[in-house]
Amino acid sequence: MGVNSERGPGQREPSADMQLQSESRALWLGLTCTLLGIVVGLIAFSSYRPGLAGTGSVAIYASVVAALAATAGSVLGYLTVLVRTQDWLLALSRYRQFLNAFALMIIHAAISAMAALITFRIFQDAFRGLTVDRYAASLMVGVCAGIAGYVALVSAARVTAQSLAALLAIFMATGVFISMLAAENPYWWHSMFSSLGTRDSGLTSFWTFNVTLVVSGLVLSTLTAFIVRNVALLAVMNDRFADVLGKPRARFIRPRPGVVRACLLGLGICVVSIGLVPVNVAPTMHAFIVRFAAGIIVVLLLGATLWLPGFPWVFHLLSFFCFLGLVGAALLWQPLEYYNLTAFELAVVGIVFGWLIVFIRTTAAALAVKTEELSDVLAAHQ
Repeated sequence: MGVNSERGPGQREPSADMQLQSESRALWLGLTCTLLGIVVGLIAFSSYRPGLAGTGSVAIYASVVAALAATAGSVLGYLTVLVRTQDWLLALSRYRQFLNAFALMIIHAAISAMAALITFRIFQDAFRGLTVDRYAASLMVGVCAGIAGYVALVSAARVTAQSLAALLAIFMATGVFISMLAAENPYWWHSMFSSLGTRDSGLTSFWTFNVTLVVSGLVLSTLTAFIVRNVALLAVMNDRFADVLGKPRARFIRPRPGVVRACLLGLGICVVSIGLVPVNVAPTMHAFIVRFAAGIIVVLLLGATLWLPGFPWVFHLLSFFCFLGLVGAALLWQPLEYYNLTAFELAVVGIVFGWLIVFIRTTAAALAVKTEELSDVLAAHQ
């Protein structure tokens, strides 16, 4: 029997009626946000012709209105669809439910605002000196708001571990990219990425970089809930499988959702702490947090064979190669001095995010296979 790798107990596909209602809500929200955005633009641009980017530009108003629209869309998607199709979210504590909803709201709002800022900046650079009248500017603001509201509702309603990981990667990359562009020191990369989070790089770079890290850490905690649930289900499936076959349950080498939770939450706390403690404020503390995060990553990579049994051996081989990649990247930085600390940080982030995405997909696939095997065994014993 076929099993959807993203579904399990407490998760179900939205019914056809629910999908239609969700799409209808998204369209109505998009239309409403478009009209409100146009009204905001007509009021804001009543006395001058704005540029596409810069102070008082279309980009500024579009980003703010798009963020508000995305906030409304993500909240509606979470409350009207997501918690109804993924019942396990309601079983979490009130604090965790609030944190999950808040993280989804913030990441959709932030991505919408960043997308508007970057898009209008690109067009302003392509059409230097261009200004538009209040009607064209208002329409642009309205369209941005409508798209943001529609996409956020649809996205939040269908969140999975894989889609949330993709959103996190997009958000982090966009936030850091904006921070790099806004840095007042064009040679910041001679030092390290953390220098973007200092006031020496300018207020825009400072706030963008550190807020990106703090929000990313919060989103990682929400992502952890989705990942840990799959690992916990995998442990339950293994126990049931052993019970049906009359074999003793594994005691030592078995899926360990507690270890996964501790590592990923610890990593999320480290990311938040790095954003809250800039390197120029407390360099010793900042360095300690970074090293602690590195230790967590090593535990994740080297311990996968012990707390993720049943995964394909190629996954464990990948985990080991990722660890070797981190060691090699560190050696290329020091003592070989092939590149500087910034390049090393880029390599670490790329390796860790790549492994995390593969881990999420492999966990979902392993859960689907184990569910199907258990169903077949139960059918054979009836």
